[in-house]
Amino acid sequence: MNPAALSLQELRSLRTELQNEEDAVSFVRRLAQGRLDVVREEKQKRGAGESLEVQPAQLATVFGQQQGGGSVRPPRDTEVPAHHPRLAELTALCDTYHFADFAELSLGEIDALIAALEAFELVQSTDRKSLFTQIDALSAELVARYKNGGANINTLLE
Repeated sequence: MNPAALSLQELRSLRTELQNEEDAVSFVRRLAQGRLDVVREEKQKRGAGESLEVQPAQLATVFGQQQGGGSVRPPRDTEVPAHHPRLAELTALCDTYHFADFAELSLGEIDALIAALEAFELVQSTDRKSLFTQIDALSAELVARYKNGGANINTLLE
């Protein structure tokens, strides 16, 4: 992709398209991470000999233990349709490894579920980084055009 070879309209359109895809990747990645957190907590509880019963308050605790500071990018409204391929892939993975019944899985089955979710999350993270790189290149080209007079700032409102 050579951003300099694109028209202003193509540049904006492609950036919007990639931003929408990044929104979907980020959303699905967060879902996978949340499911990983829940299953890892289950494994940890089993290792400590604690009850396997999961209470809603416990889920809030698990999700509240997020690591990292999040993205430096400002948040945007995310609308990912239920039929989005990434969401469908995560749903199929969870069905295959019986995520809905994780409390009833053996330790080996939990390990397999964790491995599958980790692999899925890694692909989403890699795709997300690639999308960021492309979006940044398009944004840099837009900024350059506005600075150099190749685009009129008044067209931002169009």
